[in-house]
Amino acid sequence: MKSVLSLLILLFACPFIMLSGQDGNSILLKDYNPVSIYKIPVTEVQRAKYKAYDMHTHVYAKDDETIKKWIKAMDDCGIEKSIVFTGATGARFDTIYDLYAKYNDRFEIWCGFDTRDFEHPGYGPDAVKELERCVKKGARGVGEVMFKGKAVTANSRERSTRLPDDPRFDALFRKCAELKIPVNIHISEDKWMYENIDVSNDGLMNAATWHISTADGSRSHEEMLERFGNTLKKHPQTIFVAAHLLNCCADLSYLGNYFDKYPNLYADISARFGEIAPIPKFVREFIEKYADRIVYGTDMTFNERIYKVTFRILETLDEHFYETDLFGYHWALYGLGLSDLTLRKIYSETPKKIISH
Repeated sequence: MKSVLSLLILLFACPFIMLSGQDGNSILLKDYNPVSIYKIPVTEVQRAKYKAYDMHTHVYAKDDETIKKWIKAMDDCGIEKSIVFTGATGARFDTIYDLYAKYNDRFEIWCGFDTRDFEHPGYGPDAVKELERCVKKGARGVGEVMFKGKAVTANSRERSTRLPDDPRFDALFRKCAELKIPVNIHISEDKWMYENIDVSNDGLMNAATWHISTADGSRSHEEMLERFGNTLKKHPQTIFVAAHLLNCCADLSYLGNYFDKYPNLYADISARFGEIAPIPKFVREFIEKYADRIVYGTDMTFNERIYKVTFRILETLDEHFYETDLFGYHWALYGLGLSDLTLRKIYSETPKKIISH
C-alpha cells in the first residue's frame, strides 16, 4: 500500500511521468486530453447575444494589418470595443497609442504606472506626472497592474513582490481618482496554485507549471487578498477592476464580501472561464447577484473561437464539455445559462459605467 501511494504522489507531482495501461500502451500525463463520451446537445454560439465590451485584452496587434484582423473578429462575434492594457508609460505607451489612435471607436488604450525608480528615495511625484501625461495623451485607464506576490527570481519579468497597499502607490491611486480613470489590478493567483502537489490537489494537471510556494518568499493567497482590502479601504474614490474575479474562483465569498463593502470595486471574468464553468449553479447565482459589478473580458489574444467558447459558457446550459487546449484545465465545463438581464449588464451596461467615469 505504501509503495502504491508513493507512486501516485510521483505521478501527480510531475506531468511528464508515464501511466502504463493494461494493454501495454503508455500515456504521458501531460498529454491527457479527455473527450466527453456523453451524447448530449451542443450549442454553437456564433455571436454574443448582446453587443459586448471585452474589458481585458493586451497589445495583441503590433501593426495596422493585425489591428484590422482583430476588428474583423470583433465584428463577426459582436464585440463592440476592446480595452487594451499596455502596462506602459513613456515612449512605449506613446507608440502603442499612436498605432491604435485611428481606431479609438473600437479600442481604449490604458497605460501603466512608471515604477522605474520605485526603490529610490523620493519615488512618487515623477510617476504621478507621467500618469498625467499619459492621460493627456489619451490613456483612458491604468492596467493591468500586477501584484502577484510571487518571489522575484532571476527570470522574473516584473517586480512581483510589490504590494498594493504600499504607501508609495498611494499618490498614484489618488491621482487616478482625481482623473476619474479606472485601474485594472491583478492580485495574487488562484488558490489551487498554492495547494500542495499531492493526490488531493484538484489542479494537479497544471500544478507542476503553476505551483506557488511560500517557502521561497512568495506571499500567501490570503495575505495578498488582505492587502488589496487595505488598498480599497484607503482609496474609496478610486475605481478598481479586479482582474480574473480577484483570483477567487475557488471561494467567491472573498470577492462578494469586498463587493458588499466597497462600491468602487468591479471585477472582470477574463481568463477564468475554465475555473468557473465546473461549478455552474453557484457561479450563476453569484454573477446574477453581482451583475452590476462584473464585466466580460477574455485575456486570451483574439480569434473567433475564443469569443464563441466564452459566449457558450455564459449563455447556454450545455453540459460536460472540455476546452483543455484553450484553458489548460482538465475539468469538465458547464454552461452558466445567465439571464438576458445579466448578460446585458456584464457585456455592456456595467462596462460602460466603468469607462464613462
